[in-house]
Amino acid sequence: MMQNSNSTSPWLVALVVLVGVIAVSTGAILVRLAIATAEVNTIGFSLVMSASRLSFAALLLVPTWQKITWKTLQPGALFYAAIAGIFLALHFATWITSLSYTSIAASTTLVTTSPVWVAILSAIWLKEKPSKLTILGIIIALTGGLIIALGDGNTTEASRNPILGNSLALIGAWAISFYLIFGREAQQRGFKIGGYIAVAYSVAAVILLPLPFFFGTNYSGYPSLVYVYLVLMAILPQLVGHTSFSWAVNRTSPTLVMLAILFEPVGASGLGYLFFQEIPSLTVVGGAIIILIGVAIAVLGTKSNTI
Repeated sequence: MMQNSNSTSPWLVALVVLVGVIAVSTGAILVRLAIATAEVNTIGFSLVMSASRLSFAALLLVPTWQKITWKTLQPGALFYAAIAGIFLALHFATWITSLSYTSIAASTTLVTTSPVWVAILSAIWLKEKPSKLTILGIIIALTGGLIIALGDGNTTEASRNPILGNSLALIGAWAISFYLIFGREAQQRGFKIGGYIAVAYSVAAVILLPLPFFFGTNYSGYPSLVYVYLVLMAILPQLVGHTSFSWAVNRTSPTLVMLAILFEPVGASGLGYLFFQEIPSLTVVGGAIIILIGVAIAVLGTKSNTI
């Protein structure tokens, strides 16, 4: 396994991750605003949002393709970037759809259990042996996730099928974990961050673009404000948020990056209350607190485990 350069300041990495967390916290809110404005709440429209978000982001990155130095890429770089794009498409197809069936707090909390899966994948793929504290934190976080996934039976207008929505959010967590691991591999084989995300976002967009048609849904005919929200999804949570994480994951432990991302539910839930007066159920709040406790313990166990 190639070793990453330690020349990047830890403070710069922390700042980039913080900006990324703030940016991704807007994602769920923009999805809900688009749904409310379009007055459409179907799987087909969820796929429209997923495909549009990545397509707009990919289009904004078109100039980056000219800067990719293909000759300097090591074997496997393009393969890993493409595989990362496939998992990114799966992530958005499942997570954005989950917001139509469960609460913002439950969806964002479950999708950000990805540090658990990244830690497990890092132990297997990157040979990062987790400490006892990390293992304890993982167990606690998983317990909180199970409480939310299995115990939230409070069906409301914002949460019309919690079991389905929570399951989709969890699949989204698995997918984004693989995305980060494979993205790290692509970057360590020669891709710079701009070239990597151009490939990954383009692959994800190509996969997602035709899917809405299978559900009888088109890309046209929505109010103009819907397209504003779609562009904002591409710029804020995608280009700023996810790109920040992809950059940071190549400069520190993937587990640490994903642990920091667990603060997204706090921001998203606050915005959910501000925009939609959406108050999470006691089950969701309790499960989220348990997850965050697990994250804190895992951070203590992995804070010195940088690469």
